[in-house]
Amino acid sequence: MISSAVFARYARALADVAFSTGEVDAVTADLMTYREIVRTSPALLDVFDSPAISREAKHNLLAALLAKFPATRSTSNFLKVAVDHNRIRYLNAIVDLYVATVNRRRGVVAAEVVSPAPLGEREVAALGEALGKATGSRVTLDVRTDPELIGGLLVRIESTVFDGSVRRQLAEVKRRLLEA
Repeated sequence: MISSAVFARYARALADVAFSTGEVDAVTADLMTYREIVRTSPALLDVFDSPAISREAKHNLLAALLAKFPATRSTSNFLKVAVDHNRIRYLNAIVDLYVATVNRRRGVVAAEVVSPAPLGEREVAALGEALGKATGSRVTLDVRTDPELIGGLLVRIESTVFDGSVRRQLAEVKRRLLEA
């Protein structure tokens, strides 16, 4: 397994290029498309990883993909470099780090919110606004449900977790009762 520091270098370099060319949103969209292609076609990864397949054949395959799913020049060049250095297998990790790098440079913070039941649009908007005020940044929310929470919310912003769930509160009460 390759170190995440390697992925971060690829992500930062691509972000640098995307910002300098003004193609950040287009490159991001391209990366999401190619992440999905790679995710849904595991055999494709085997072809790109195989030492038995020539670099020329790999580039021809990539050219065919780029013809079918056009991408910006920046994204195309990045994918070619990834193929040359056998990094396509790690595209998902590189894309995650690229998005985090772009968000950080734009002053955007990603937050994962887990609730026991689906939240309405107003609740999501209010939560996003409150988290934005608390962090001093724009916040993008990834909201999902987990019925085991019973009530409350679990919010993760980068490496910080705010657990206001009823499940956690009940566990804390149980812990205190057992100590007494």
